[in-house]
Amino acid sequence: MKQSIAHVALVVRDYDEALAFYVGQLGFVLLEDTYQPEQDKRWVVIAPPGAVGTTLLLARASTPEQEPFVGNQAGGRVFLFLETDDFWRDYQRMVEAGVHFVRPPKQEPYGTVAVFEDLYGTRWDLIQRG
Repeated sequence: MKQSIAHVALVVRDYDEALAFYVGQLGFVLLEDTYQPEQDKRWVVIAPPGAVGTTLLLARASTPEQEPFVGNQAGGRVFLFLETDDFWRDYQRMVEAGVHFVRPPKQEPYGTVAVFEDLYGTRWDLIQRG
């Protein structure tokens, strides 16, 4: 048996503002943006440059019950982990692009890591193992 996680849904307030952050500021790649008229939503798939495997599906909050989860899908904990092959290159580029880091870079036994927030407050680790 072979299985994998294809997409992780990330609840966002608005597709275009999320794309402006993830593609514009983080440098992610837009893989698909297809309107689905029967549900009045878009299928928006993004990934970090050079990524293989799991992608992010930007899912617009479409009900009042979903809206409180924008930026809080993990209850304030780090939700996603962006692994890089060059921590300092990506950290510097992200700082210059205005990405907000809530924890500065730190050398840990498992690698170099810093915590940043997306435009909604979702926390991410930027990490280089080793």
